[in-house]
Amino acid sequence: MTPVRVGVFGLLGSGNLGNDGSLEAVLDYLRAEHPEAVVDALCGGPEVVTARFGIPATRLHWYRGEYRTASRAGAIAGKGLGKLVDAVRTAGWVRRRDVVIVPGMGVLEATLPLRPWGFPYALFLLCASGRLFGTRVALVGVGAAPIGKRPTRALVRWSARLAAYRSYRDGLSRDAMREMGVDTSRDEVCPDLAFALPTPQTGTPSDPPGGPVCVGVMDFHGSDDDRARAEEIHRRYLDGTTRFVRTLVEDGRPVRLLTGDACDAPVVASILDAVDSPLVTAAETASLADLMQEMAAADTIVATRYHNLVCALKVGVPTLALSYAAKSDALMAQMGLAAYCHPAREIDADRLLEQFRALEQRSAELRRTLAERNLVAVRQLRHQFAALTSALFPAADHAHALQESP
Repeated sequence: MTPVRVGVFGLLGSGNLGNDGSLEAVLDYLRAEHPEAVVDALCGGPEVVTARFGIPATRLHWYRGEYRTASRAGAIAGKGLGKLVDAVRTAGWVRRRDVVIVPGMGVLEATLPLRPWGFPYALFLLCASGRLFGTRVALVGVGAAPIGKRPTRALVRWSARLAAYRSYRDGLSRDAMREMGVDTSRDEVCPDLAFALPTPQTGTPSDPPGGPVCVGVMDFHGSDDDRARAEEIHRRYLDGTTRFVRTLVEDGRPVRLLTGDACDAPVVASILDAVDSPLVTAAETASLADLMQEMAAADTIVATRYHNLVCALKVGVPTLALSYAAKSDALMAQMGLAAYCHPAREIDADRLLEQFRALEQRSAELRRTLAERNLVAVRQLRHQFAALTSALFPAADHAHALQESP
């Protein structure tokens, strides 16, 4: 049999640990269930993807300054030309593959600042090329959310409609696409793909909790609809988080600052400078595995980025979410911690501290709850990957069924 040619697509290798963790989970699935597949990537950071995951990779955009603000005529012209070149490059790449998988990520949402001619346009080119050339494009365990701006909403809606397979990381995502006019009657909901990754051994927590606290921070400026207030939102987030960390230090608690994207580094630097205590340190993490290793040693975790939350909950440590979107609230509810969400846009350090102390009082009980919910998540993801095989690799699924039959 001719090997199946599988492409993976997205802002992978670009510094976002959650995106790369979703890719890792899908590659683990492909290597376990479809070792014959020939896999490569069209992505944001091809050198990083090739070095880390050992697959060939091609740059997503022809114009290297795609995600930099264009102010000069040359840059504007380069971006415009790049859109035309990308249409041809994407179509050619898709045509040479049998299957393309978009692994997780919030590709159908605009909960962070986003321009329609950026990634939404790239995703539309992918899905339209798949429909044109008969290549099966699968949006696997992706995030979606209501989108206010019409051009972005239109590109996202058509991308979803043109995909051959869709599944979502929560029910809110499926509901959002249904409200945008996408037929979701056959679309599944499954836990985030990162729940399929290996889990490190958790350390022995203090009893009562009084040991290390991990605080996951984010270069947070609000959503795509908050551009006019972006700096104000960022300042309130940074001030509230800094006050919270300072209070923990005054209580004698060691604090480990974590990030989930390269762009979060200035937030860490600001907190370290403002608190100036040997009890506050920053971790250098290059993967979700690194994040989970750090978190597994903590008594309690407070986190903002979505995949920081996923990692915290996956290692089974009681977690408080600085929530910036409905997806964070949905994840916390799914894992039994709905009461421990705090708005990232309007951090009240005193209220946050109250929630933190209430969380720690229930630490032992919540660790048991998380252990149970994690087992459920793993089972659901096994079902998700089986459904993906049936949808994208029917020949392999049929061969497996024949082997299993008496």
